[in-house]
Amino acid sequence: MDINIIGAASDLGVSLDGTSKAPELLLQHFREISSELISPSEPCTKSLTREDKRKNEGALNRFNAELYSRAVSSKASGSFTVFLGGDHSCAIPSVLSSVTQYGRIGVMWIDAHTDYNTFRTTETGNIHGLPLACISGFECGELREFHSGGTVDPQNICVIGARSIDRDEKDNVKKAGIHLYSVDDLRERGIASVMEEAFSICLNGTSAVHVSFDLDVIDPTEAPGVSVPEKDGITKREALLINSIVSGRIDEVCSYDLVELNPLRDTEGRTETTACRLLDQLLVSVKSK
Repeated sequence: MDINIIGAASDLGVSLDGTSKAPELLLQHFREISSELISPSEPCTKSLTREDKRKNEGALNRFNAELYSRAVSSKASGSFTVFLGGDHSCAIPSVLSSVTQYGRIGVMWIDAHTDYNTFRTTETGNIHGLPLACISGFECGELREFHSGGTVDPQNICVIGARSIDRDEKDNVKKAGIHLYSVDDLRERGIASVMEEAFSICLNGTSAVHVSFDLDVIDPTEAPGVSVPEKDGITKREALLINSIVSGRIDEVCSYDLVELNPLRDTEGRTETTACRLLDQLLVSVKSK
């Protein structure tokens, strides 16, 4: 199957710099794959004020609209489309373009965070903490104005590896009814069991699953190169096992994101190496699809 990688070279969704450099860095390892590297088309002085609850909203929306247009074209051509972030806000156009192409889909969100804040509940104003709420239609309509179609039913969304949820964000998650699997769940129940259940939930009444993999799900002792590290994460081995299960069910996966590598915070390229291994796992499976 044809593959197209879209590099979303932006860190507008987070107050720290660095994730914008990740797509170009990673694409150097996959030169044989068709790819596009997309950067914001206009200069933007990033807002760093904690009190600014809508940091870089206008510039980010314009960038995401461009990503969405490219992704819709890529998927309409029949290519399996992979998004390389960049911060996790690029998942908004990535997921919604899959909704446009495939109709009702499920979403598997592999992340230390639930990313289910809204402009009403965010504590930092960093928009990379809002994308899952946005794509499920939970407020955040300002962030998806470029998309005229539907959103993802929260009942078809699973978050795997979450361990850091803001106080008011917890209420959003509870109200929406998305399914959460903590690191403890993975350890106590076993990764294979959790993944089997998660796929069942994501595929219940849907045509396919979109997988969005945030590298901060891995413990920072093994993957330090992320913008918002959270202790007590999964190991690199566990991350590769989760991703191997995803890759083994590639016929049920419609699209994929790998996000939040921050080369400026990496140590000896350790997180970059893990990101390449994850991406290679996926691409080998897609090529045989």
